[in-house]
Amino acid sequence: MSTSFHWLDVELIGELLAEHHPGRDPMRTGFVELKRLVTGLPGFREEPGHPVNEKILEHIQKFWIEAREDLRSNEDD
Repeated sequence: MSTSFHWLDVELIGELLAEHHPGRDPMRTGFVELKRLVTGLPGFREEPGHPVNEKILEHIQKFWIEAREDLRSNEDD
């Protein structure tokens, strides 16, 4: 795996957000804050020609919710 990732790696970003921010509720995180959280993840790099937009942030939020649920179900096992 590459040591860096960018906006189009939405599934990976969702997983990393779930790991790095386990106590934060993705449904209560606005897009401005979500963008700040993503850019603060270790290894995140913006790539020219791939700017973030609302649709990308929606996908990231969806994968963050799924990853958070997966982590919680693994804790229950």
